[in-house]
Amino acid sequence: MKDLSAYDFSTQAVHGGTEPEPITGAIMTPVFQTSTYVQPEPAVAKVHEYSRTGNPTRDALQGALATLEGSQIPAVCFASGMAAIDSVLRLLSSGDHVVAGDDLYGGTYRLFTKILQRFGLEFTFVDMSNPINVEKAIQDNTKLIWAETPTNPLLKIADLGAISALAKSAGVWLAVDNTFATPYVQRPFEHGADFVIHSTTKYCGGHSDVVGGAVIVQDQELSDRLCFVQNSVGAVPGPWDCFLTLRGLKTLHLRMERHCHNAAGIAAFLEEHEQVERVLYPGLESHTNHEVAKRQMLAFGGMVSFELKGSLEQARQLCMETKVFALAESLGGVESLIEQPATMTHASVDPEVRRSIGLADGLLRLSVGVESLKDLQGDLEQAMAKVK
Repeated sequence: MKDLSAYDFSTQAVHGGTEPEPITGAIMTPVFQTSTYVQPEPAVAKVHEYSRTGNPTRDALQGALATLEGSQIPAVCFASGMAAIDSVLRLLSSGDHVVAGDDLYGGTYRLFTKILQRFGLEFTFVDMSNPINVEKAIQDNTKLIWAETPTNPLLKIADLGAISALAKSAGVWLAVDNTFATPYVQRPFEHGADFVIHSTTKYCGGHSDVVGGAVIVQDQELSDRLCFVQNSVGAVPGPWDCFLTLRGLKTLHLRMERHCHNAAGIAAFLEEHEQVERVLYPGLESHTNHEVAKRQMLAFGGMVSFELKGSLEQARQLCMETKVFALAESLGGVESLIEQPATMTHASVDPEVRRSIGLADGLLRLSVGVESLKDLQGDLEQAMAKVK
């Protein structure tokens, strides 16, 4: 894996993980659509022996992701973001304890509470906006702190430097789900993280046409353990999925510039709108941890959440009245999406838990795309006029 650390992020995005294909000189890594590889002698592979264990297209993607997150050790890629999250938790044992954010992606919360708890892992969920909450939750058997920042969907900001100091003092790992921010916006390793996790389905792929996940570390022993899990469990991405994600990464910096610009404009527009109760966006001065976000993020991301004044039914109707914003789950694609977390992405979270953390049934989440900001604002305006 070539070292591009001396180059700017944009150059890393274009060149990270890739080399011209040696036989033909193809500048883009080909799709190596093969399951096995011929060996010159028994148990001696040229590079790979079986595509569950390794594949050249996947190698390129793993190198590219590591480069963008600032690691010299290739990422470990999986068939989905959930498989990537599950792989990190498989490094723990029954009886181990995890401190996790109280505002997690619904699928992560479901994995932790409905599956992994059955196998003896223990979880405490706290508001990581205040590091003191994390400190109080650490126990003698704590092995991992799991943070999303910004969180999904309330866009809470965790102070990674402060939480990393707590983790190191307690001798536990810090894992950061960096999906919402992307390495363009935030580099968790620079703030002391041990693991960086991505659903590459989202901004890394960027075109709503592939599902995948990745874990990046800076410690070779951790990487070896993750690769063992990857090979043993077999939740690996196919070469075509890797190719699409690798292609998406090459424009990540360009897309994120526009996502962040548009989201900031939408957040400001909504904050001044008479029909809006509150807006959640780290770039607004009204955000609780705006100063922390300014310190650890290059920009403020492409996600905006807000609540309408009025009824749950009006919020539901608004989702169906937009014309540019598509009503759909997921996020991070070039097209703008709108969804109602309580009934869609976070339906697996118990209603009492949702309400206790401030996730109102009427909350709406926007994944702001790269379209014209004027058209996006106009679309929300016409939709709100219909539900006024």
